[in-house]
Amino acid sequence: MMQSVVKYGRPWLITLLLLLVWELAVRAFHIPEFVLPTPTRIAETTWQFRQHLMLHAWQTLMTTLVGFFFAIVVGILLGVAIGSSSAVYDSLYPLLIGFNSIPKVAVVPLIVMWCGIGTVPAIITAFIISFFPIVVNVATGLASVEPEMKDVLRVLGASRYEVLTKVGIPRSLPYLFASLKVAITLAFIGSVVSETIASNDGIGFLMLSASSRFQVALIFAGVIIIAIMSILMFLVCVYAERKLVGWAFRGQPT
Repeated sequence: MMQSVVKYGRPWLITLLLLLVWELAVRAFHIPEFVLPTPTRIAETTWQFRQHLMLHAWQTLMTTLVGFFFAIVVGILLGVAIGSSSAVYDSLYPLLIGFNSIPKVAVVPLIVMWCGIGTVPAIITAFIISFFPIVVNVATGLASVEPEMKDVLRVLGASRYEVLTKVGIPRSLPYLFASLKVAITLAFIGSVVSETIASNDGIGFLMLSASSRFQVALIFAGVIIIAIMSILMFLVCVYAERKLVGWAFRGQPT
């Protein structure tokens, strides 16, 4: 019990120490608030604008989750297709790599021209920035099935579909959940980037508006809220991973 308290208390202790150093450094060197506000000032601003922050945070969370959902669906389908067929791999994988290498900030203006400003560009940006890790990891998981195992199953009478559903997809589940933990954080980045460019709602829009008024403490409040939401969704992915593919982590600390 004591070891668990110490283990899970370390991040909080380190965070408190960093905040204390931050607070003391700003006060000791008399750094102006418009350059770097103190943690206490950020906390005051967060409470002062709590209603606005909650409304914009809810908007960002919803757009991120919708984009993330589509990323999961498309990522799994493409990953299964690429990982189970060499022809599809040769045809699509180079295109996906080329598309993923394009800076997503450069794509957002095109999305705005096609879809207008608002929620839709944020959803699309969250989708396109987060589906690639899912595709790659699912395809990698399917490719990790040993050829000898496939041969044995086919000798026993299993069809290609049965090999895929009985062995390939279960084998790729740990890879899938590993990619989800990365993809959800990328989805938040995509939503915020789109909101700063083409939206009247969301944390990204709020931070952009605050920067035009030199409200640096409010910008930090938005950054902290985005970090908190990302961590919470990351933990949801971890929880689902432990529940659904706990067999892949036998012998490892939970």
